[in-house]
Amino acid sequence: MAAIKSVLHMLWMLVTVVPVALVLLTAALLQFNGHVLYRMAVFWLSLAVHGARYITGIRYVVQGRENLPANDQPCILLVKHQSTYETFLMPVIMPKDLAYVFKRELLYVPFFGWAIGQLDMIHIDRKLKSQAFQKVVQQGKDLLDKGIWVIMFPEGTRIERGQSGNYKSGGTRLAIETGVPVIPIAVNSAVCWPRKAFIKKPGIVTVSIGQAIPSLGRQPDELMVDVESWIENEMRVLDPSAYPLPQPGK
Repeated sequence: MAAIKSVLHMLWMLVTVVPVALVLLTAALLQFNGHVLYRMAVFWLSLAVHGARYITGIRYVVQGRENLPANDQPCILLVKHQSTYETFLMPVIMPKDLAYVFKRELLYVPFFGWAIGQLDMIHIDRKLKSQAFQKVVQQGKDLLDKGIWVIMFPEGTRIERGQSGNYKSGGTRLAIETGVPVIPIAVNSAVCWPRKAFIKKPGIVTVSIGQAIPSLGRQPDELMVDVESWIENEMRVLDPSAYPLPQPGK
């Protein structure tokens, strides 16, 4: 039954992405402003998230909303990455427009990639490491100045449930360059939507938002240690059965 529901959810996403992407692309040609285009994209993401709820039984709860800054304050969200689910979910639950930092190959995905290429996002060529980061800094500053929050997955890729990836300091370097705080976020999405798995399981995904960590006067690696420590310790609270041993050094 879970396999059938997963197929139905995939079909739901495929059927809905085409018309929404076409409308968004048309709006971009007509030079609608960036916020309107973003809300169109979030509409489709909400269809995917709510489709997951009603078709596969995946629900979500959010803890720590009070830790988000006021709407007129910039920040950088640094999020645990276990599955596609949180990629779809974050724009749906956040009060501000978000700009993802992502690899440019996604731009070539039919409809989905074409649509996100019209949004205020930061797409980079990972092979051009120093140039890619300079692009992140330049565009990140512009987006933060426009009131858009930047969101990054510091582990760089989806990580297996119960595992910790290599936390890269790009997000904290951008925070220090711009002087804005970082918000660590833990998500146990792999409980229901495992990494690289097609079959999804019913259950509750918990998003836990930590307190803002100031970046002023900090070093990138030092700041990322604080982010990683909070996220990984919080993951042990959200999904204790996946972490039978204490975090090293704790």
